[in-house]
Amino acid sequence: MAVTVLEGLDGIRAAAGSQLGHSDWWQIDEEQVRRFAAATGAPEAVDDVVPPLLLLALTNRFLPEIVEVRGVALGVNYGTGAVRFPAPLPVGARVRGVAELTEVADIDGGVQTTMRITVEVEGGDEPAAVVDALSRWLR
Repeated sequence: MAVTVLEGLDGIRAAAGSQLGHSDWWQIDEEQVRRFAAATGAPEAVDDVVPPLLLLALTNRFLPEIVEVRGVALGVNYGTGAVRFPAPLPVGARVRGVAELTEVADIDGGVQTTMRITVEVEGGDEPAAVVDALSRWLR
């Protein structure tokens, strides 16, 4: 899978509104859910469904597989905008992240981006999560 490379602030601005690509497929097994729950205090799977907090955390795992920003002094995870969980995700399912650069806004010293990360479920009709990840890229 090829990583989309954005060169500097102008490259980020030019990519606004475009699909950035997708990560590799990744299987979420019961042991991973247990370890995540133990590390974070989050609830374990209920009725063999992956907890939404784990899905949210996965978006940070997927993004570096999808996009790389070069030619900036600093990139900062600024938080999230809208977060939705349209469908439950069964433990054992395979997922991947798909990213779109939905918005780029100029800020003092750089730009702020909104990258919509959709967590697709292999063979599923609906995504398990849709997260608007906010980042700041400074020159």
